[in-house]
Amino acid sequence: MVSRSAVSDDFRKQVLGYGLTTAQIFYRMPDHPSLLQSYLWQDYDLFPKFPALKDFLAFWEKSLDGPLFSVTVAHSKLIKPAELRAIDGVFRLH
Repeated sequence: MVSRSAVSDDFRKQVLGYGLTTAQIFYRMPDHPSLLQSYLWQDYDLFPKFPALKDFLAFWEKSLDGPLFSVTVAHSKLIKPAELRAIDGVFRLH
């Protein structure tokens, strides 16, 4: 039997349907609004609603001074169903 601590939280999330989400965030510098700065955020999140990303962006808008300019999101579901197909016949090699 495998103890619960032997399995990482990230793996548990993947089994539950979470995928790796990356967001490239451009925001305006508070002291120089004509300049853009970029920030890369990455975490496991659920497609298509992205609750973790939405929580992070809400925190950003509430707590940080740099106003958001744009957010580009990429998502990959790392654990996918196996791709199997039935094969008719048996082949033997000598």
